[in-house]
Amino acid sequence: MADPVPATPRWNHERPFLTGRFHQEVKVSSQNAGSKPFYLDSTSRGNERDIASYAVSVQELLLIDDLLSALVGIEGRYISIKRIRGKEGHVVFQIDKSMDLALQDSTERIFPLCEGFVLVSHFVEMKSRFKAGLVNHALAAALRTFLLDYQAMIAQLEHQFRIGKLSSQSLWFFCQRMMGSMKALSILVEKANANNVSGSATLNLLQSQVKAMAGDNTVRSLLEKMTECASAAYFAILERWVYEGVIDDPYGEFFIAENKSLQKESLTEDYDAKYWEHRYKLKDGIPTFLTTVSHTILTTGKYLNVLRECGHPVQVPLSEKSKLTSFGSNHQYLERIKAAYDFASGELLTLIKNKYDLIGKLRCLKRYLLLDQGDFLVHFMDTAREELSRNPSEISVEKLQSLLDLALRMTAAASDPCHEELTCCVEKGSLLKTLTGLKDLLDSSADVSNLATDISDQSEPLNLTGLETFSLSYKVQWPLSLVISRKALTKYQLIFRLLFHCKHVNRQLCAAWQLHQGFRVYKILGTAMSRSSILCRSMLKFINSLLHYLTFEVLEPNWHMMHDRLQTARSIDEVIQFHDLFLNKCLKECLLLLPQLLKKVEKLKALCLQYATSIQIMIASINIAELDKSDRKVRKNQLVGDQLNLSLSKTGIPDSILRLEMEFNAELQSLMPILSKNSQAEPYLTHLAQCILGFGTDL
Repeated sequence: MADPVPATPRWNHERPFLTGRFHQEVKVSSQNAGSKPFYLDSTSRGNERDIASYAVSVQELLLIDDLLSALVGIEGRYISIKRIRGKEGHVVFQIDKSMDLALQDSTERIFPLCEGFVLVSHFVEMKSRFKAGLVNHALAAALRTFLLDYQAMIAQLEHQFRIGKLSSQSLWFFCQRMMGSMKALSILVEKANANNVSGSATLNLLQSQVKAMAGDNTVRSLLEKMTECASAAYFAILERWVYEGVIDDPYGEFFIAENKSLQKESLTEDYDAKYWEHRYKLKDGIPTFLTTVSHTILTTGKYLNVLRECGHPVQVPLSEKSKLTSFGSNHQYLERIKAAYDFASGELLTLIKNKYDLIGKLRCLKRYLLLDQGDFLVHFMDTAREELSRNPSEISVEKLQSLLDLALRMTAAASDPCHEELTCCVEKGSLLKTLTGLKDLLDSSADVSNLATDISDQSEPLNLTGLETFSLSYKVQWPLSLVISRKALTKYQLIFRLLFHCKHVNRQLCAAWQLHQGFRVYKILGTAMSRSSILCRSMLKFINSLLHYLTFEVLEPNWHMMHDRLQTARSIDEVIQFHDLFLNKCLKECLLLLPQLLKKVEKLKALCLQYATSIQIMIASINIAELDKSDRKVRKNQLVGDQLNLSLSKTGIPDSILRLEMEFNAELQSLMPILSKNSQAEPYLTHLAQCILGFGTDL
């Protein structure tokens, strides 16, 4: 990929004299390699007379003439300039040692100003290159303005010298005004060069230097002006981000980075999608004056980007007072950033709630995936019973989808336009297996490892059918996918699978109970049928109480709590937070995040299904027609017990019912202490524990 930063012209390197880099370099001898560099004596200047041969008054005039040149980085006849190898931009000024000592002393006091000018000039030249970045460009421009004022002062001094009104003492007096400023800028430039700062690092360095010069009002004011000029470029980037949601950062100086590889489509496809968290992220090196509002700035631009993706106008209303030009002691820029955040947040929240009907979509998810409206499900389970009884790999999803559409059109759901977004899917494994793969949902790492070990030790049930793996899904469009993401839908589907299977168990037990009612006209007291009827009633109590707990103790109150919170949400991030909190709380209270309890419940449901299957076999083995041949009712009632016992004993069903009864009661009894223990830490289990304990006394 080509470098977007233009290259510096070749002549800038081939002809250094054009850039001021014409000073002789101080070299290190081979014998003293690694030691401090030593300075060479001045080169020969031809037939120039030795300055010591002149009178002191003449020496002073010659010295002032050379100093005026040295002050702008130009060598004179008796003052030479040497560059130091390994220290870019640093030079040393040397004076002819034969000069009068007093003049030498006064001259050397001015040399720091001369060296500072060369150093700052070199920094301006280097940081004006393309690759230095906008902040360094702005700082270099501000320094260049300062140097122009400095050079204007030197020109005025030269004029005074030409008219004979400038002495070495007056020159020193006039230069003192610039000494402190040039020294402060030299220190700034040295630190900037040493750390190779750019962008926010440059602004932080400027701020630290301003604080360091708090005792010198003149220097502090100068550095504050430099900071203001340098930050103007940074605020231009910041302004486009918080007012338009655009990162206009050609040199990578802004503290927010964009990852263009993350696309919004991943929200509906990838369970671990990081679009909202990582599409735009904070980088290291946030300017200190923006640290407290960095997350607000990040969020403001993110909201504006969502508005743009939706085709909604994203321009924040601007006025002259709302422009971000610089920061100051009044902190007005913080108020303007907060105002931009409030606008972006309000616009996005209004758009999602009103135009895209977020609350309506959440109601649809509650209606269909949380089984708030069950008439379509009854019709669907009746028509799709045969298909769902197959192995998951043999199920036709297309056929299930057509049956679902038929059920939706023939029930009250037909009037709901949202039902068209419902789709069918068949998972590959059981509910426990699916939860094991979603380890980020489970609370305890120990539970995760135990559950994973248990499932890895035993393969999937051989009789796994579509009734255990069937689920509904919902088509979610942008920008609702920010709230109803793939991860959120997966959580809805986990709850749906639990409820759907509980409904299936309930239907099977109800069918078994209806079969028992056909024998009420007979005298079955004391028979296996009577024992089976009692067991069926206990199982129905268990599954009905479980469904009641899941629906009315968990889903309904939590959904209404979330609904009330969404009405007061002030940003889309709060909406996402409240929605995720609702789902996570429902998952936990539905026992889906408590593997030990969930496995117990799954075991109890499996026993209920085994019992329902056994009852169907038992009833089919009884020849009702033979019982009805007796003409006398009393006689028939007396013989029915014997006939039932005889028919059932041949099939071995009584033993099977007895075994299931013992297993069911044992599992139910083992569940009680676990619920009682966990209800102390998890109060929501108290209601379920009371229901289970009620079964125990009834049994």
